[in-house]
Amino acid sequence: MAKNTGRGSRVGAVRGRSEFKVGQTWFKRDASTGQIMNGSPQQHKGVRNEK
Repeated sequence: MAKNTGRGSRVGAVRGRSEFKVGQTWFKRDASTGQIMNGSPQQHKGVRNEK
């Protein structure tokens, strides 16, 4: 399980999530349903990138 450290980083990986970039925005996707969860201008911490 991933835990926040309070120092702007995360220990461990976030399971069941992936992210991809469209333009300047990173979108997070639920791995089981494929539903897009949210978008952010920065990468999400501890989330796997899609190829």
